[in-house]
Amino acid sequence: MKKIHLILFASLLSLAAMAAQVSSAPRIERAEPLSWWTDMHTPLTLMLQGADLADGKVTIYELKDGKTLKTKGLKLVSQHNAESRNYLFLDLKVKKAGTYFIEVAKGDKKATCQYTINTRRPQDKNRQSFNSSDLVYLIMSDRFVDGDKSNNSTPDTREKCNKQNVHGRFGGDIAGIMAQLDHIADLGATAIWPTPMLGDDEAEWSYHGYACSDYYHIDPRYGTNELYCRLVEKMHEKGLKMIMDMVPNHCGAAHWWMKDLPYQDWINQFPEFTNTPNAFSTNYDINASQYDRKMSNRGWFDRPMPDMNLENKDLLKYFQQWAVWWIEYANLDGLRVDTYPYIEKQPAAEWLKAIREEYPWINIVGECWTRPASNVAYWQSGVHNYDGFDSNLPTVMDFPVEEAIRQALENDGSEWGGGLTRVYDAVAADYLYADVNKLLLFLGNHDMDRFADIVKDQDPRRVKLGYVLLATMRGIPQVFAGDEYAMHSSDRSLGHSTLRMPLPLGTEVTAEMQDMYDFQKRLFNFRKSEPAIHTGRTMHFFTRDNTYGFFRYNDQTAVFVYLNASEEERQVPVDHYEEILSRYIPEGTDVLSGRKTEIKTGLTVAPLSALVVKLNKK
Repeated sequence: MKKIHLILFASLLSLAAMAAQVSSAPRIERAEPLSWWTDMHTPLTLMLQGADLADGKVTIYELKDGKTLKTKGLKLVSQHNAESRNYLFLDLKVKKAGTYFIEVAKGDKKATCQYTINTRRPQDKNRQSFNSSDLVYLIMSDRFVDGDKSNNSTPDTREKCNKQNVHGRFGGDIAGIMAQLDHIADLGATAIWPTPMLGDDEAEWSYHGYACSDYYHIDPRYGTNELYCRLVEKMHEKGLKMIMDMVPNHCGAAHWWMKDLPYQDWINQFPEFTNTPNAFSTNYDINASQYDRKMSNRGWFDRPMPDMNLENKDLLKYFQQWAVWWIEYANLDGLRVDTYPYIEKQPAAEWLKAIREEYPWINIVGECWTRPASNVAYWQSGVHNYDGFDSNLPTVMDFPVEEAIRQALENDGSEWGGGLTRVYDAVAADYLYADVNKLLLFLGNHDMDRFADIVKDQDPRRVKLGYVLLATMRGIPQVFAGDEYAMHSSDRSLGHSTLRMPLPLGTEVTAEMQDMYDFQKRLFNFRKSEPAIHTGRTMHFFTRDNTYGFFRYNDQTAVFVYLNASEEERQVPVDHYEEILSRYIPEGTDVLSGRKTEIKTGLTVAPLSALVVKLNKK
């Protein structure tokens, strides 16, 4: 009898649970992507999040004259649950643009959300992404210019503006970028890369933007999604391209899904906090252990940055759609990918493949912060890697040449193999890359000391030599905002927050700063119209006297560059250049001085200075 009572009790509990499930009310709080378009190559999988959505019966309909109509414009193909019952994934087929209603029913309880399918904008077959004809201008979004003080602090974000705290928010925003578009264009820049402007709601240190709390909304302290789109429109009107900084490796601890993950493997989890060892070499090391490979890709970048697991197929699809959505929604011109080698490499390659299948014209640059060149080259698409891996990443950041230029100019170059010899040796590794014109070349960025801080004696002449190299070498040059003025960190002892300071404006710009800006402006505006620099070949010449001579050339023209980083006058070794100089008329105008210059025996270059001379074919 006791056994029968237990069975009856268990049955009653089961019936009660079933009744509770039937009577519970589903709720939809989010539907991502926020919208979609007709004629997209990328399939649409909608992620619904809310409460008690699992196993719901899904109906899609339209409203016309207040009446509910069945629709063929947006069709449910399939649906599946996550581990959390508060999510539901819908595979949808898009037939036509329109406003639709998606209903999730459980018994007599229903939840509904509105969903919009837009008509895709006409596709320009001749559209170009950022490339080696461009100059990229990097902006630390919160630290650039405060153009709208009304959004410096908002009630729906935790960290408030505090310009007295070097690690706090300073109020830089979209309005500030808009106000400086002419300044950026006048410098000769043709593309802008702002650090992430999506929601980052960490309680502190949120100003950098790399701990995303919402992948589909601009942080309100920068503006709105609509204002971001307006910024892109204004940039396009001025001939500027927009590059969005994306971070698929990690989200922020304040992301809304961290309270209720769709799957337990949505992020990489450990019994206790576990850092990545930053061992990128495990990805291509034939001797590497599986343990080390796993830790490198799955360890967390930092405590407030949960590591995303792109091996989860729903997350991978989510990130593919996320990137495609922003490109289409905001009419972006390119992407920059943060901490690229930290991501599980095969899913990362699939992520990029999906983006490039939707937008074959788009360029994407990845931060592969490693050296030497062989390690960086592994990550560039088109390299014939021993293991057959192709990242689908067209452009990589040229950390080996950045390091060589810095080391060449941070001292007098008197040591063996030092000075500009380092630059020669770094360029000598160009054979490793699939396309050297798809290397992002830079002297500094928001994650390293200001270039003007590290050159010997903080000498502006050495800074200028660096920019001569940046403007004339192969690849896509990038300038960090403020470096056009040779800005210095306010206090290097306090870390990188003090190099991420606002752009000097008005009377803050000294005569020395203006001289540096004018110098770079001449160089970069000259570069704009020189195909020999954009896509030409390089021939360079080796010396051990802390000089460096090279030609960027094609069949029509050449640009001759000679740098003297020594503290003595140097005579240009013209006879060494006969094999290439003989093809061109050996005289032109020196871009830097404006003087007519003949490349002939006896030509001298002053200490810590350079020649940049355009030559025409004989």
